[in-house]
Amino acid sequence: MTQTVAVIDYGMGNLHSVASALQKVGTDIKVLVTDNPDEILKADRVILPGVGAIRDCVGEIKRLGLDLLVRQLSESNTPLLGICVGLQALMQSSEENGGVECLNLFPGEVKFFGKQHKDSNGNKLKVPHMGWNTVQHNEHPLWNGIAQDSHFYFVHSYCVQCPDESLVMASADYGLHFHAALGKDNVFAVQFHPEKSGDNGLKLLQNFLSWQP
Repeated sequence: MTQTVAVIDYGMGNLHSVASALQKVGTDIKVLVTDNPDEILKADRVILPGVGAIRDCVGEIKRLGLDLLVRQLSESNTPLLGICVGLQALMQSSEENGGVECLNLFPGEVKFFGKQHKDSNGNKLKVPHMGWNTVQHNEHPLWNGIAQDSHFYFVHSYCVQCPDESLVMASADYGLHFHAALGKDNVFAVQFHPEKSGDNGLKLLQNFLSWQP
């Protein structure tokens, strides 16, 4: 039976690269890039992508009424995957753009790495954090078949800090320890881009397509 995956289109995100990656790993799936609430709610699985400034992303999500839809999805059994700013948008707030209230599905704040960001040896690190980094993950079905300390591709200047360790599904280090993935019930969200992360990213997307929360 064909399952439908809705990629939420609010004008921000690598929508078609995400859709292409899903088509590559999925069998018998239909991918819809859409902002239509009915299509999204009827889908078997939903992805919330995102790139760019958090103020613009959250602003468009709210303007389109998709904030209420995302909350409705979080209270259902429909698997929901957030990617990059799609994770940041699910937090309580972000320091970016002078401070932005987000969707408040997860507790905690999104914090700036800093203009003078350095590693433990005092060497300056480039911001944004862009490129491959190892990820240390906790047990979750989306990590099935993915080795500990596998590499994933990141592009971000702001990082998630969640005070509830039970929600932390993965961490990474870039001058500081930050949370690379959070999860609760049917919601799982990652800071990195699985669609740009080679075999590891494709495996995570494949796991998402078979995940039964």
